[in-house]
Amino acid sequence: MAGLDKNTPTPESITLHQQSKVLELTYSDGKTFHLPFELMRVYSPSAEVQGHGPGQEVLQTGKREVGILALEPVGNYAVQPTFTDGHESGIFSWDYLYFLGTQQEQLWADYNARLLAAGAQRDAPMADKPGHACGSH
Repeated sequence: MAGLDKNTPTPESITLHQQSKVLELTYSDGKTFHLPFELMRVYSPSAEVQGHGPGQEVLQTGKREVGILALEPVGNYAVQPTFTDGHESGIFSWDYLYFLGTQQEQLWADYNARLLAAGAQRDAPMADKPGHACGSH
């Protein structure tokens, strides 16, 4: 999902809207997406969020007000945001951003279902994971 698919359209423009906390992307197929920073943060493709395999995902909370401090290009295929909560290890490929845009409604529903299943609150601070050592962070 986070790799490159030669059939996926590429962005023609990328705009950070700091006040509304939205990343606007216009793709070569004419589609425009407005991705909330929170959605990007809770679905970051990093190992810190996705884990190292199926079932190891880490539910993200307290990200509603997260901002993006910087958005750095990664080659000609991705961007790497630095979020205001310090998270900076996610590399968002063009096709992953396209996926987030086209699946945004379902991803929000899935996120809310995961919160409910975990008995977690969307705005609750992240719980510290004592003793978690991982070289990918």
